[in-house]
Amino acid sequence: MVLKKLDDIAVIVDAILEKKGQNVVSLDLRKEGSGICDFFVICNADSTTNVAAIADNIEEQMIVKLGKKVLRSQGKENRFWVIQDYGDIVVHVFQTEYRNFYRLEELWNDCKKKIYED
Repeated sequence: MVLKKLDDIAVIVDAILEKKGQNVVSLDLRKEGSGICDFFVICNADSTTNVAAIADNIEEQMIVKLGKKVLRSQGKENRFWVIQDYGDIVVHVFQTEYRNFYRLEELWNDCKKKIYED
């Protein structure tokens, strides 16, 4: 099951990097017992247009490569912070200034963090 989630994360990360997402990280929340999900994938982009392109590419690649549709999504109307729920994985695509403001990673500082680069 963990390997399957890691495959899902790999598809999500590739989709983000393909559209020039920045500062891509995943947080392993399993030991936190938060009940929210098992993993967060977080990235940012400098424009609302790029935020939307990243979010759209994630949805498309998850369907094409894994046959998985997003369960819930919020934020596409304003494109400042798009949240995509894939069950055990929640993706956060921020516009850069909002990521810097909310500092989501700091709330989960004790979690195992993986950084992805293009």
